[in-house]
Amino acid sequence: MTDVRAAGNLLSQMCYQASLDAGWWDGIDCQDIYVVCTKLALVHSEISEALEGARKGINDDHLPARLMLEVELADAVIRIADLAGALGLDLGGAIADKMVYNAQRLDHKREVRAGALGKKV
Repeated sequence: MTDVRAAGNLLSQMCYQASLDAGWWDGIDCQDIYVVCTKLALVHSEISEALEGARKGINDDHLPARLMLEVELADAVIRIADLAGALGLDLGGAIADKMVYNAQRLDHKREVRAGALGKKV
């Protein structure tokens, strides 16, 4: 999981730096709860666009060689990584820890999920 931790934190640093360089954080206090909520709402909007792309099965209008679904998921990941970087969160570590935890959860085991009350998706 060391690779996951490093990759997640590198992605956060790169996305946050790109946003800084583009001026997206100019004059903005990233610790302000209103700012955090607004940024999270923007993540939600990207997920909604991904849903629309999946529903329609169409290619992206800005990157026409790619599915809208994958481009909008990328946008959501970029926004999440940017926010994590701005807040100084250990996103990579949290992803690694969550993957280890999920691997041990009974409701994530194939045999439990196959049962009548198991999670299907």
